[in-house]
Amino acid sequence: MKRERLSGVFQERLKDCAAQVSARLKRELAARGEAPVVEAMRYATAGGKRLRAFLVMESARLHGVEDGRSVHAAAAVEAMHAYSLVHDDLPCMDNDDLRRGRPTVHIKWDEATAVLAGDALQALAFEMLTREALHPDPTVRLGLVAALARAAGAGGMVLGQARDIAAESADRPLTLEEITELQALKTGALIGWSAEAGPHLAGADPAPMRDYSRAIGLAFQITDDILDVEGDVSKAGKRLGKDAAAGKATFVSLLGLEGARARARALVDEAQAALETYGESADTLRQAALFVISREM
Repeated sequence: MKRERLSGVFQERLKDCAAQVSARLKRELAARGEAPVVEAMRYATAGGKRLRAFLVMESARLHGVEDGRSVHAAAAVEAMHAYSLVHDDLPCMDNDDLRRGRPTVHIKWDEATAVLAGDALQALAFEMLTREALHPDPTVRLGLVAALARAAGAGGMVLGQARDIAAESADRPLTLEEITELQALKTGALIGWSAEAGPHLAGADPAPMRDYSRAIGLAFQITDDILDVEGDVSKAGKRLGKDAAAGKATFVSLLGLEGARARARALVDEAQAALETYGESADTLRQAALFVISREM
């Protein structure tokens, strides 16, 4: 996919949010000692572009919530995302041995440690959302906890993963509508929670951010499908071509490469239009939509 030109302001903000979240996670895990399972948690949460964390912190900034508060929610969603990757990589799931250019957790340690590290990261995510530093009102914090539970559970990310696994042995390939629904759960649910965290913390209307996140969540997955076909393994940091090898239907197999690119670009336009109510204050989030389709993994 053609690389979009991204502003220096966006790139610096993305790096700054990633640095703040990494520091927050390090502090959280430092208090838990040096057991192998904790080392595996540190390993699993290291690296990555922290897009979900960025969406939390930037949607919060857009609504007048300072980084010192939103970073707790940003770190929470990164812990939840890391848990999902650790479990998805297991032999009983996607059976991957490479993640972010490094051995997956179950390869570096063992399957039991990977399961336990994932379990602990999920628990840590919810624990961080209970911090009073996130918001003084416990009902606001509870709302974020409940929303994350819905996004990550059997009505969200987990259901999406279950459908994805079932598709591998189904009698027929999924339709475009079915893949769109699947990815709205598997990938889009956490992205949606991240983008809506800011207005939730501010007590503002989440509708514009909900529309924005639905569009970029789908654009994100379409881009993943494109990169699975034509990406560079050295940049992706993981195996590519798995979906084609498994005979799974993807946005590329159903729309073709050019059709998939056009759909992703149209979704970016939709996402940016959803931010119109915020004016120039949302320019960094508009850039994030471009980033989603221009990344190399």
